Amino acid sequence: MAHFIFQSLFIGICGTAAMDLWAILLNRATGNPLPNWGLVGRWFAWVPRGRIFHGDITRTPVVRNEVALGWLAHYATGIVYAAALILIAGPDWTANPSFLPAFACGMITILAGWFLLAPGMGAGWAAANTPNPWKSRTLNIAAHTAFALGLWAGALLLA
Repeated sequence: MAHFIFQSLFIGICGTAAMDLWAILLNRATGNPLPNWGLVGRWFAWVPRGRIFHGDITRTPVVRNEVALGWLAHYATGIVYAAALILIAGPDWTANPSFLPAFACGMITILAGWFLLAPGMGAGWAAANTPNPWKSRTLNIAAHTAFALGLWAGALLLA
């Protein structure tokens, strides 16, 4: 069990860090804004209070330490996704990682963002209420591809 927890932590952190590095590179190259993890933290803080869907998360009252909570939730989510990948792909994958399972995980995890987080924060299903939904969706796919590459790289480092 300890080995599984360590693998989940390491691989999940690698995947999430790769996603963050992608966001920084994209920001520096194109000026695309960095993710606002404070708003994600605000959303997570309101969930246990029974409020999942917000018309506009920026109009929801600020929560103490929401930026730290957002970063924590971001990395915790990546770790949970890595644990799911390890459980589904099995010990053969962690011993000899291939990209396809990591890529499938990265693409499947987009669904949580499109059908829970985005509408929950007021951006609509699959970012439909954003100024340019297809740009948002394409950026989501790119970010989750970076996440998949990071999952794979983390698994390769451990193998």
